[in-house]
Amino acid sequence: MDQPHYTSLIFFILLFLPLSLQQQNSKLSISDLNALKTIKASLTDIPRSTFFSSWDFTAPNPCSSFSGLTCSLISSSLRVTILSLGTGLSDSPGLAGSLSFALSQLTELTQLVLFPGLVTGPIPSQLGKLINLRVISLTNNRLTGPIPTSLSSLTNLHTLDLSYNQLTGSIPPGLTELARLKVLILASNSLSGELPTVSTQLLHLDLKRNRLNGKLPLLPLSLRYLSVSENTMWGPLDALDSLSELVYLDLSMNKFSGPIPTSLFNPTLSSLLLQRNNLSGGLPQKADPTKSSSYGDGSIVDLSHNFLSGEISTVLVGVESVFLNNNRLIGTVPKEYTKSLCLGTTKTLYLQHNYLTGINLEDRMKLPDTTSLCLLYNCMVPPPVGVTACPASAGSQISRPARQCYKV
Repeated sequence: MDQPHYTSLIFFILLFLPLSLQQQNSKLSISDLNALKTIKASLTDIPRSTFFSSWDFTAPNPCSSFSGLTCSLISSSLRVTILSLGTGLSDSPGLAGSLSFALSQLTELTQLVLFPGLVTGPIPSQLGKLINLRVISLTNNRLTGPIPTSLSSLTNLHTLDLSYNQLTGSIPPGLTELARLKVLILASNSLSGELPTVSTQLLHLDLKRNRLNGKLPLLPLSLRYLSVSENTMWGPLDALDSLSELVYLDLSMNKFSGPIPTSLFNPTLSSLLLQRNNLSGGLPQKADPTKSSSYGDGSIVDLSHNFLSGEISTVLVGVESVFLNNNRLIGTVPKEYTKSLCLGTTKTLYLQHNYLTGINLEDRMKLPDTTSLCLLYNCMVPPPVGVTACPASAGSQISRPARQCYKV
């Protein structure tokens, strides 16, 4: 072996071997051990779950034998730094019971994970004492009550995921001010009130399926993922105009109104879901020229079930799935869309239930079997022949009554 590499290897072994031996000879701190006993007493395996089968408190070293436990040597004793309750495996039903206040006695904890199960009751407010916490993930259970305001004191928190529970009350304003918070997921609860101003540099904000209302507040320019779908929020979309880093936006099924900011029509935002709102105005003629010029695979723009008007521009040519149905659009469908369909770049183009008067579909033009084009219930006379790839919700009426088309 080359002498410099051999020397480096010896140095590495000498540096870490004493620490490893010290860990083996060290014991878990009494305070952490007692906390684990209380935590186990408040939880139980659901039938067919075997998570706690390894939690034998007569074992000499719980850090090496307990499932879900990671320890670190701190001040000459082993301390629990990561606690994962449950396995998260698809064949494991998880845990039942409640979360104990004794979690707050694990003062060196950096990550707390509760996998899907049937755990009920509140989130212990004492978690706010765990100043080293970087990750809290308590998802897919039956936790109730409010989000503890004490979590706003966790200045090292990076990720908070409390989704798919039964939490109520409002979002504590301090949460959206935590300087190091990057991921906030509170989806599928029963949270109410308005979304507080977000002053932290969040990357991911998911609040879908709650009972939030009010307008969109100012949001950080760092945001890449935003979902507030299936709430009762309202007002204009002005707060989104400068969010140039967005790649996923879902505001569907709310009561937002006014025009769609032109800045949202760019290929870097590959998922734009604004369906079932009260949005109005028209489509811009061109996307932001400073952005990428082509949409990628899997791109989707859904603006259906709004009050959009005017003619269809070419701004969405190349999007894989385009939903503009159930609006007030007029005029002729640009030939660029039919070309994109023929090439297979666009696979779904739903234009039903508008006031469109024509589309450039030549007799020799053959659409691939993988594409879906729906034009039902427009003002096309005669209606296009053979275009039948429509969802059942489009109905069966081919054209609008003439009296409706005269009013456009």
